Amino acid sequence: MIDETVEEIQGLQTHSSSVVAVKAARALLALVDREYPSVEEYVRTLEQNSDALRRANRSHASLQTTQREIVTRIEDGDDATVAAAKERTEAVVEEVVDRIQSAKRRAGERAVDLLSSGDTVYTFDYSSTVLEAFERAVEDDIDFTVYCAEARPRYLGRKMARTLAGMDGVDPRLTVDNASGTVLPECDRVLVGMDCIVQETLYNRVGTYPLAATAADLGVPVHVVGAESKVVHQGFAFENKHRDVSEVIREPADGFTVENPAYDATPLRLVDSVVTDETTHEY
Repeated sequence: MIDETVEEIQGLQTHSSSVVAVKAARALLALVDREYPSVEEYVRTLEQNSDALRRANRSHASLQTTQREIVTRIEDGDDATVAAAKERTEAVVEEVVDRIQSAKRRAGERAVDLLSSGDTVYTFDYSSTVLEAFERAVEDDIDFTVYCAEARPRYLGRKMARTLAGMDGVDPRLTVDNASGTVLPECDRVLVGMDCIVQETLYNRVGTYPLAATAADLGVPVHVVGAESKVVHQGFAFENKHRDVSEVIREPADGFTVENPAYDATPLRLVDSVVTDETTHEY
């Protein structure tokens, strides 16, 4: 299970960073079903597998921080038996997963204040936290229109549009990424998720930067929604990841190079606010 999760994260088949962190945390539970001669051997195996999960995607801050937390808490537990260490692992993983999921839920709830009936919203990529906000708004009987950018090359906007199509009171409209300059004048605001924020920079799915820059030029406010744990002040250096060339072009790239970066960096000066499960950061 851990090898499968590593491959999934490496292939970016799981897109939401919170989902990645949850999957990685739960993957460690596969170790509980194995036998170990000592607590030391169990902890060593836990460290090795956690390290493999973290190496799978160094750009996900939530993956890095939660994996380090789990391992550290097991190491510091100083359990006398393997059974006790396993029991502690199960409890810590459950706590971490619950915190990730509840943070996403609370961030979504707080972001509902950004939405009013009759609004037209522009969103990009497939953010489970932004989706949480839309779902909460529907529960509050807020009717709104959502323009979903395709988010090429994996077209994750299609997934968002299909999901929103099943919600009463939402009018989803799929648009190509490069139409933002045409569509944004019709929008009241932009709502996007985040992979992480490091110092004064938002790192998110590639295409977020030009979207935010266009919105700023047109005077359309940009709001970012995510867990407070993704706002990193120190101890983490973002590393971009380049996806497979086959996502961009199927035939051989003879005589030219194909660049397929996963993320880009958006200066927070282009953002109006960041809404988290704990607070709202104004910029």
